Amino acid sequence: MEYIRKENEIVVRLDKGEELISSLLTLAQKENILTASITGLGASNKFMVGILDLNTKEFKGKTYEGVYEITNIVGNLTTKEDKPYLHLHTTFASLDTVVGGHLASAYISATAEIFIHVIDLKVDRKFDSNTGLNLFKFNH
Repeated sequence: MEYIRKENEIVVRLDKGEELISSLLTLAQKENILTASITGLGASNKFMVGILDLNTKEFKGKTYEGVYEITNIVGNLTTKEDKPYLHLHTTFASLDTVVGGHLASAYISATAEIFIHVIDLKVDRKFDSNTGLNLFKFNH
């Protein structure tokens, strides 16, 4: 991973073999990012996406392998229990199919280009048993 930062803007390049989620969490710790918006695209040969089953409140994921373009990454970075917390949604496309959902992991097959806009706030998260989600918690 290589990146450049100017004030609140960070541009990241991930290379072949790197895992997207762990790389961004490492960057967040290194740069002390508490809250940010994230967008990106790239290519992956192995990834997991899923959904939250609202009835069981369980994450249901599926792993895919093959030649895929990451056509969209969108989401945010906040904190949970004083650690970086990523919430990313994504879409992957092959020549035959398009899949998407909550991004659990993605190994880069060529490159990924990520833009991070750091926001000068601290937004934390707290588990909500009604939804099964880690919802924004605002400290006023």
